[in-house]
Amino acid sequence: MSDLVVIVYPSEEKAEEVRQHLLKLQKEYLITLADAVIAVKTESGHIKLNQLVNTTATGAISGGFWGLLIGTLFLMPVVGAAIGAASGALGGALADFGIDDKFIKELAESIQPGNAALFVLIKQMTADKVLEEIKGSGGVVLKTSLDHTKEQALRDALNASVPAETTPEAPAPQA
Repeated sequence: MSDLVVIVYPSEEKAEEVRQHLLKLQKEYLITLADAVIAVKTESGHIKLNQLVNTTATGAISGGFWGLLIGTLFLMPVVGAAIGAASGALGGALADFGIDDKFIKELAESIQPGNAALFVLIKQMTADKVLEEIKGSGGVVLKTSLDHTKEQALRDALNASVPAETTPEAPAPQA
């Protein structure tokens, strides 16, 4: 079962910094993310979504490739590529996976203009190591599907102060 965590940051840059750190942790197999979206409320009150994957562009690229391949078989590669790219882009625009965009926009309405909310859908994680890694990153927990104990541990980690000495000592050389 996946868990949803929504954290509000004072700027889009800070939310993106935390998202990039979580993606780095995913490469280290400490966390598996199903989706990570940043919603920013502009000064005019509009909600802008910064998706992890642009499904329209991905659909256009894959559709263009397959259209080119099929068009080549019928001796019309340019027409095939154009039709494939258009249909792929349309399919990508209509496809949505991960966190529901409507839900993101509704919840992001509650944040202050200029703030950004990081929506993370977590498939699995090594909680103690991930919390240690994001310790002191700030932010305010807006919503989670975690149980009360895990949610409190997350709040504590986000609000913890980072120790002044963050560089680990080098291990002693072996003789």
